[in-house]
Amino acid sequence: MAGLAGYLGLFLAALGSASLLPLQSEALLVGLLLADAHAIWALLTVATVGNVLGAVVNWAIGRGLERYAHRRWFPVSAPRLAQAQRFYRRTGRWSLLLSWVPIIGDPLTLVAGLLREPLWPFLCLVTIAKGGRYLVLSALVLGWM
Repeated sequence: MAGLAGYLGLFLAALGSASLLPLQSEALLVGLLLADAHAIWALLTVATVGNVLGAVVNWAIGRGLERYAHRRWFPVSAPRLAQAQRFYRRTGRWSLLLSWVPIIGDPLTLVAGLLREPLWPFLCLVTIAKGGRYLVLSALVLGWM
């Protein structure tokens, strides 16, 4: 049962850290790796799935925000929003490879939803970014690099 608690805790920390909450899933992953009580591949999978799911929540929130784009209080005018959408379509999709970066990564996933990034390309790029971060971190901790 303790093994399951480790996986569940890592999943929840990864999910929460992909939101705008100040959580650190990396610290928990490092602790679990060093404890050597869990399968490495399972820890990487759980952390990645939780973190990507959190990014999808941000993306969905961004998608829902667009309906308020014509409200007076919305922070971006309709022409500026259209301009941002054109820019994002040209260069923004690849910026999702930075979704793992602290501070900018989580808002980036929200903006991707706001700017109507399709789900499948979003999922692919965010999974590569977030899974890659956990893989590199694990390799450093375990002395593979």
